[in-house]
Amino acid sequence: MVRKIRINLALVGATGLVGRTMLAVLEERALPVAEIIPVASPRSRGAVLQYCGREFTVSTLEDGLWRGADAALLSAGAGVSREWIPELTKEGITCIDNSSAFRQTEGVPLVVPEVNAEAIGGNHRLIANPNCSTIQLVVILAPLERAFGLEKVVVATYQSASGVGQKGKARLQDEIAGEFSQVSPFPYTLFDNVIPGIGDLVENGYYFEEWKLVQESRKILGLPDLRIFPTAVRVPVRHCHGEVVHMEFRKDVDVPKAREVLKRSPGVVLQDDPEQNVYPLPLKCIGKDDVFVGRIRQIPGENKTLDLWIVADNLRKGAATNAVQILECVIEKGLLK
Repeated sequence: MVRKIRINLALVGATGLVGRTMLAVLEERALPVAEIIPVASPRSRGAVLQYCGREFTVSTLEDGLWRGADAALLSAGAGVSREWIPELTKEGITCIDNSSAFRQTEGVPLVVPEVNAEAIGGNHRLIANPNCSTIQLVVILAPLERAFGLEKVVVATYQSASGVGQKGKARLQDEIAGEFSQVSPFPYTLFDNVIPGIGDLVENGYYFEEWKLVQESRKILGLPDLRIFPTAVRVPVRHCHGEVVHMEFRKDVDVPKAREVLKRSPGVVLQDDPEQNVYPLPLKCIGKDDVFVGRIRQIPGENKTLDLWIVADNLRKGAATNAVQILECVIEKGLLK
């Protein structure tokens, strides 16, 4: 990577679970950051965060210390993004937004760098980071679509408690310990249970988490008519999302060739030896930045189909790492002001 510049970076939502993960990823990947401007809600004003051995004091958006930043990573929710991103972009700051606020807005790139980095251009001051479950799905779908021509996807997600941030992770830990006094981010007890509904009910019996999978995958893949049938389920796991995926293609699919396609694909780790019980596991994927795939199989006689299992760390590749990768693309393309 070319690092001829040093940037000032605002991090909005810096004290949240994703924000803190972004800090860790920025440091690990050694981005050319001169100054971090951590921003959070008023209750976190004055808190101190560590980055590369230095201390940075948290301010709020209202304090305006973000002015003068070259870029901003935002993970503070759709409401904050809708209110403040117009102000940041007006100052010439390139914003990479982790919320759902602008993902379907025409002219706003929705980017997974392994899939559609070319969507980022010089006229974009706002780039949307997709939903966590979408990111890991399209990293697998894209190379298979190029090889075999994708027509239909049936996907069931198994989403961890940390998908709703620190409050989800803490709630599950409390429930495991037998503590149920706190207000829950889940509609039902999660421990020893699964919940087949995530987010608000939107239309036709689908929840928002499911509808995001449909709309976002179509936009990222450039397949507006792709048939996608999603079911999103919350499971009592602290970290990492799993997905069961059934796909149908225009061409016949050779399973060994599909394995080879995935093995060669950027950001993908193949773990597929079921005879030895080798397949992706959430416990083994925590803290990793890749998308792990296994259980690749085909029903005999169904030559245009493929079934598989995907796991990825929802805080890393599903949020923080993908956002940082987008920032890397912006820097490499020389698109900052």
